[in-house]
Amino acid sequence: MPFTRLAVRVLCALSAFTAFAVLYGCSSGLNAVVQTFQDAVVPRGADTDVALNPRFQYIRVTVDGRPAYLALGYERASPYGPIRTYYSASKEVLEFQGGRLVRAAGLTSEWRNVELIDVPSWRAAAAKESGAVWLRMRDVMPGYRYGVRDAVTLKRIPAPQKIGLQRLNPGELTWFEELMTTDVPGAILPRAVYGVDMTAGREEPVYGEQCVSKDLCFTWQRWDVVGTADKRR
Repeated sequence: MPFTRLAVRVLCALSAFTAFAVLYGCSSGLNAVVQTFQDAVVPRGADTDVALNPRFQYIRVTVDGRPAYLALGYERASPYGPIRTYYSASKEVLEFQGGRLVRAAGLTSEWRNVELIDVPSWRAAAAKESGAVWLRMRDVMPGYRYGVRDAVTLKRIPAPQKIGLQRLNPGELTWFEELMTTDVPGAILPRAVYGVDMTAGREEPVYGEQCVSKDLCFTWQRWDVVGTADKRR
């Protein structure tokens, strides 16, 4: 990677953390906007009044029903959709490629060096009744499991009955599930679920349910901020 590109990425990451310290760590008047997964203390259902700075882009993440907000550090292009890197105030990192988790760092379970292979477009998968199959390679910590190979089946499904979607009508999204098999015994994860905005030619994942391990699952949702009073999408 050329030095200039590397420098830009480093500066973006440092800028994100500096902004967090200034905006949140030094301002007791704001609620806990960005929490770690382990220490998310906003009570369930009590985070609707959390004040978020509209200059940032966020995802709302829930683990065991506890919400947290992670801010977008930077974004870069890729063949399978933009790669977006989000940070918590305590430097946990979640990275998504076209809506799919491709990096999880600073958690009790981590994914590293994730590679997506032959991923179909959401529209192409929706058109196949039997679904579409693609491959994922990943390194998993702890346990030092390198090169875990997953075969993933992507298929359109009806809108789920029980989901953590906020603000949006599930009927306005197109829904998919991903089921996996893997070459590591006992490492199969629960299904992943995605809500994708496919209106007006878009293919934009806005909600997901994913697991990093059998014991660490979360929901995520893109969380648009329109001022502090109007929080509609």
